[in-house]
Amino acid sequence: MSDLKPDGTPDPVPNVTSGLMADRRSWPRYPLIVLANVTLAESGVSLNARTSDVSRGGCYIDTLQPLEKGSNVLVRLTQKGEIFEARGTIVYVSPGLGMGVQFHEPVPALQLAILDRWLASLAAASP
Repeated sequence: MSDLKPDGTPDPVPNVTSGLMADRRSWPRYPLIVLANVTLAESGVSLNARTSDVSRGGCYIDTLQPLEKGSNVLVRLTQKGEIFEARGTIVYVSPGLGMGVQFHEPVPALQLAILDRWLASLAAASP
């Protein structure tokens, strides 16, 4: 998953160097499995899936049928009755596995507060 840098400029999609993925994310990511609904902005077509990791800048969606790279989407994550929503772009696709979504900046403050609360609880729980 590629994220925005803290200054708001795009961080490039991870580079492949000698077969290894270079992790160039601006925000720490956390393993978080929650229900995800991803809706294509252009057509309204949606799919239900789940996340495997999440950061302030985006998330990875596990799905056997990922959407097309470059698609603009609305991501809706649900955890314990609480919903986080953000618009984003699919920045990379792993066919048959999933897709990385970069959230569009700025994420609305109320939504970011929900995400920050989720991530803070994960950060506190990790050693």
